[in-house]
Amino acid sequence: MLQELRIKDFAIIDELVLILTPGFLVITGETGAGKSILVDAVNLLLGDRSDTSLVRAETDRAVIEGRFLVPGHVQAALQAVLETEGLEGDTPDEVLLTREVRANGRSQSRVNGIACSLNAYREVGGLLVDIHGQGEHLSLLKASQHLYLLDRYAHLEDERAALRELVRELGALRAEINSLLTDEEALARRIDMLQYQVQEIETAEPRTDEEDELRQERNRMANAEKIAELATEVQFALSGDVGETSAVDLLAQAAIVLSKLAKLDPSLEDDYQLAETISMQADELARTIRLYRENIEYEPRRLDQIEERLEILNRLKRKYGGTIDAVLDHAERARAELDQITHSEERLAELRAAEDRLLHRIGQEAGQLSARRQDAGARLTDGIVRELGDLRMQGARFDVQIAQLEDPDGCYVGGRRLAFDGSGIDRVEFYMAANVGEPLRPLVKVASGGEAARIMLALKSVLSHADQIPTLIFDEIDQGIGGRLGTVVGQKLWGLSDTHQVLCVTHLAQLAGFGDAHYRVSKHVENDRTVTRVEHLDDHGRVDELAEMLGAETTAARQSAFDILMLARRAKEGRRIETA
Repeated sequence: MLQELRIKDFAIIDELVLILTPGFLVITGETGAGKSILVDAVNLLLGDRSDTSLVRAETDRAVIEGRFLVPGHVQAALQAVLETEGLEGDTPDEVLLTREVRANGRSQSRVNGIACSLNAYREVGGLLVDIHGQGEHLSLLKASQHLYLLDRYAHLEDERAALRELVRELGALRAEINSLLTDEEALARRIDMLQYQVQEIETAEPRTDEEDELRQERNRMANAEKIAELATEVQFALSGDVGETSAVDLLAQAAIVLSKLAKLDPSLEDDYQLAETISMQADELARTIRLYRENIEYEPRRLDQIEERLEILNRLKRKYGGTIDAVLDHAERARAELDQITHSEERLAELRAAEDRLLHRIGQEAGQLSARRQDAGARLTDGIVRELGDLRMQGARFDVQIAQLEDPDGCYVGGRRLAFDGSGIDRVEFYMAANVGEPLRPLVKVASGGEAARIMLALKSVLSHADQIPTLIFDEIDQGIGGRLGTVVGQKLWGLSDTHQVLCVTHLAQLAGFGDAHYRVSKHVENDRTVTRVEHLDDHGRVDELAEMLGAETTAARQSAFDILMLARRAKEGRRIETA
């Protein structure tokens, strides 16, 4: 719900802080006092297009900020949006919206203090507040929303989600079928290309570690003369010329002498063992270097072969990937695709059979979902007709019309093939006849003026548990409604506050009497400037305000205002007892 609304330098509001409570809240005041400005501010807070004319004169910007308490049933959907956009707050049960409009035409939207795109901002706001005014934000009058409202009313969200997953699976399967039905010439060209690629790679027979081995060998071949020279120096240092005493001989002699010393002085035993080890290792090293030197050969022909092989590997990498591993992976994928194309007829038959099975399964699930919608539609129709009767529209008729379309490629439902999507086979739209003798017509074409307000209220009353938006704002829903009906409308709106926070801007005292909290909007002149003020009224202040709304400030008017409050209070208390 909306806990706190802050408005600064917006139209004739200089600075306003409004603390709001749960329940049914009414906002009243004289015409032109600024009630609609409050609604305009909330509209802007929810993402409406900015208008620089609403920035208070002689200021550079207008700022509207709303702090919302997020109920548990909305938190999951809201958190999904916030996480996707990187707009998470400190706690999941609170969110802060801030909208700033500058006099130069620029505007900024922030969620939890984080700047974001207007689309993301609107998505967040749309989960928190629904404003119902004269033709604005009438979400229930959008035909595209009727199916989802019916499903929420009947608690069919899980069934629809399961069906949507089957439809997604069918979409992937059909995509593969379409890929196999590509024209024959393109398919033949694809086969030729794949065969060439596989043959080229298989002929080369590249190995993952081959490049390193070849580069090392090329380096040895290219530097054979220098390597031989250095190896000879090492060999001479270790073994010396024939007839000369070598380093190996001297190390062996040192070990022999140390062995004799160790016999005389056992403390030199470790030194003798070390000398013995060094002597043996030096001898082994001398043999290794001698063999290495003997095997060094310079073969120009082999060097050319290495260069040629490296060029082949580089060419494969340029064509099929930056590494030999990527080349081998490409070959594997090409073989798999070639096998799939070669056996496309068999694969196509398998896919067609799987498609047929899925279409039957989708038809079964969609048929069951449709049957439950039919039952729910009948219950919804009865409920709304009752509500309209309470709202003095006894002759009105309402109908939830559910239709299907034939489609030769559709799912199988009772011997028919019907068009479908992720929501099923149904096309749902609300129809209505507002007066006796009129034919049923789409709801969006029927509602106007006071009828629109009552129709919307009836829908809201029946669908209140299905509608998950926590805060509902009704802007002058009493247009075209008299005082006698105002009592009924007030009671209906108060009933909505069982599951929502409800704010209503009204001119009817009978409606305002049902408010759990009452706010009065007034206009004053301060320092030669017009400003709007909002006052939270106590019981005494409510009597005065209702008397003024009745058009008089007499004792009789005050008594009538008091009676309105008492009648509303008794009606609310009776409803609470009945509910308990």
